Amino acid sequence: MLCFLSTALTTTLLKIVPSASSTCTASTASSVMEFKHEPGTFSVAYVTAPNDTTAKKIARGLVENKLAACVNVIPQITSIYSWENKIEEDSEVLMMIKTRTSVVDELTKFVRENHPYKVCEVITLPIQGGNLPYLKWIDDEVKGKIEKC
Repeated sequence: MLCFLSTALTTTLLKIVPSASSTCTASTASSVMEFKHEPGTFSVAYVTAPNDTTAKKIARGLVENKLAACVNVIPQITSIYSWENKIEEDSEVLMMIKTRTSVVDELTKFVRENHPYKVCEVITLPIQGGNLPYLKWIDDEVKGKIEKC
């Protein structure tokens, strides 16, 4: 089991962009008003990587493959962990990934296939609530959406 201690967290401002793929509602505003969030439908995944280049490659692949709506790449974390009976301390990069819970297994498979670590960290937590327009945006961007037309 690996753990991490963040030494620098950044705040990211996100701009909600209306999805062009919505065919069920006439407007984004009414679409958001009709959107009902069920707790646990979405998740945040945390993945560490050895460097910025690796993290950005994995992040871009997740978004391009519709496995994530957004990946924040947070630089300069320090991870202290036990590995092969030794206490290790490494500089790493943390990815904070917003996704649909139903694609977590596929997301994990993608990370494992594209990550240099023998045992890479992929842990997820369910999103219980949040800004409805943002959650709707995740719903629109990540594959696996069930249309209710």
